[in-house]
Amino acid sequence: MASTQSKQLQVTLIKSPSGRSDKHQACVRGLGLRRMHHSVMVDATPENLGMIRKVGYMLQVEEV
Repeated sequence: MASTQSKQLQVTLIKSPSGRSDKHQACVRGLGLRRMHHSVMVDATPENLGMIRKVGYMLQVEEV
């Protein structure tokens, strides 16, 4: 059985999504990031990990 607690990741936007492709900007917004140096906690689901992988060059990711 899967555990009820999933890993949490702290994601911080360190580069501006301005001027990037629409899909990359959508991934940043989908993760809940609104502005530069804004941090959010997200679950390590396959969907979130895919978005993080796509725009990883703009993010700082820490495992909590």
